[in-house]
Amino acid sequence: MEDRTNHNALADQLAARLRAETSELTATRIAEIEAFEKRAAGAAPRKSKRPTPTAVRRPPTSQTIHQEKPSMPTHHLFTPAQITAAYLKMGIMGKQGGGKTKTAGKVTRGLIKHLKKLGLSYASKPVAFYDTETGSDFLVPDFEADGIPLMVAKSRTLKDLVEAIDWAEKEASALIIDSITHPYREMIAAFLRKKNRSFLQIDDWQYLKGDHGWQMFTDRFINSNLHIIMCGRAGDDLDQYTDENGKRQLEKVGVKMKTESETGFEPSLLIEMKLIEQNAMEKAARKRTFVNRAIVVKDRWDVINGDEIDNPDFADFLPHIERLALGGTHVGFRNTGDSTAILKTEKRDWQPVQRKIVLDEIKDILLMHVPGQAAADKQRRVILLKEHFSAGWVEIEETFDLLTLRAGYDSLHQELEGKPSRYAAAMEAEIVPPIADDIPDHSKAPVQAAA
Repeated sequence: MEDRTNHNALADQLAARLRAETSELTATRIAEIEAFEKRAAGAAPRKSKRPTPTAVRRPPTSQTIHQEKPSMPTHHLFTPAQITAAYLKMGIMGKQGGGKTKTAGKVTRGLIKHLKKLGLSYASKPVAFYDTETGSDFLVPDFEADGIPLMVAKSRTLKDLVEAIDWAEKEASALIIDSITHPYREMIAAFLRKKNRSFLQIDDWQYLKGDHGWQMFTDRFINSNLHIIMCGRAGDDLDQYTDENGKRQLEKVGVKMKTESETGFEPSLLIEMKLIEQNAMEKAARKRTFVNRAIVVKDRWDVINGDEIDNPDFADFLPHIERLALGGTHVGFRNTGDSTAILKTEKRDWQPVQRKIVLDEIKDILLMHVPGQAAADKQRRVILLKEHFSAGWVEIEETFDLLTLRAGYDSLHQELEGKPSRYAAAMEAEIVPPIADDIPDHSKAPVQAAA
């Protein structure tokens, strides 16, 4: 009985000891699992209460793997993207009384103050004003009040405008153009005077829009290291349509700047100024109040696009200006080189060259067979030209087309060389046989076929 009691007591002790060890082992394992989960989640490792003999290094997670940036491909045209618009290119259009000039002045003065706060040295240069409407006179007090020097050029020619931009890029902090409409009209008038004509032809527009025309301004507007605010008169943008009666009608579809049709695409910030009447209820008292309203037609940053602002000031356009790389390097577009090397020459474009080749061959064959300078030799050459071309040399050189020159040379070649020229086969291939359109003769008796 006593042995059995001792056995039960020993079993109880062993069971209690096993429960204690199991509980401790479970707690340790739970602590290790919690520490592992925290390490996997990126938390600071927790020191274990029960140190392990050897520290086991866990494999790196995706958060600690070092990922190298892929190398950027290289090309002579492409560079890593960055903001390179470092100067404000702004357009203001509107009808009379809309507030174009005043708004341009307020934006420019605010811009110069902003540039001075940024510590940009060129902000101390004067503001240039290319004035076509004497509007600069009414801004002089505002610029003087802010202590900003103003330089004015009063002209309307495209030539002077191009010269003004080149000068202002070196000597001014900003340029106001008011209005861009006049230099465009003057360019067209000058072109007509030069051509001694009173109207434009369709082919003229390619020249007027090109490198020697309006593009002289647009290239400078985009690429110059200069803040430019240009004002232009607004005109109705019309579109044609055919009504239910089949008649052509004009419909107003919008407003555009009165200048070359694509100039409105150049500014990065384009606004339309309108004169808006307010306080309509006070008309009876003969008191009318107006406000100048700016409508943001285009904001390439899309931060103020579509906003309507009454009596706008510089601060209203600051969200656009702040995104410019002010003080940085300005890059517009490459205006050097062309694509001539990759364009194939059309067959018709070779005709002037081929004419020169045939004319040279005519001279050579005459020189080979009648080389002398005596009167008889000169007379012989004239006779040959008259026989085979029915014309003198000046008429042949200036007026004959390629096919006529080749035909005359081939005839001359056959007389002097006794054989056809290299053009004979090509000319035969171009001969179109006459159409057999004769009425068949049915008066004769039909031929009896042989049995």
